[in-house]
Amino acid sequence: MLDQKVLDQKIRELQEWLRQAWQQLADPSMTTFSRRELRNQMKQCTADLRMHLQAASDRPPVPPPTPSKKFAKPELRLLAWS
Repeated sequence: MLDQKVLDQKIRELQEWLRQAWQQLADPSMTTFSRRELRNQMKQCTADLRMHLQAASDRPPVPPPTPSKKFAKPELRLLAWS
């Protein structure tokens, strides 16, 4: 299983690649063949992104760090003045 930081980085990279691919796809100077190839690459990237997102959702949640010192009710003693 991938490390959490590596997995998060991969997810961000895939999302960024897809964002840039959509911008490229909007370019009117692209040929039909280039568009088809880019869409095929986008489909593969989307499948990879889904796989990584599934792996991220399957991993157990990270518990919040526990404080080193727990505050408890202090033991009080009553002192009598004589």
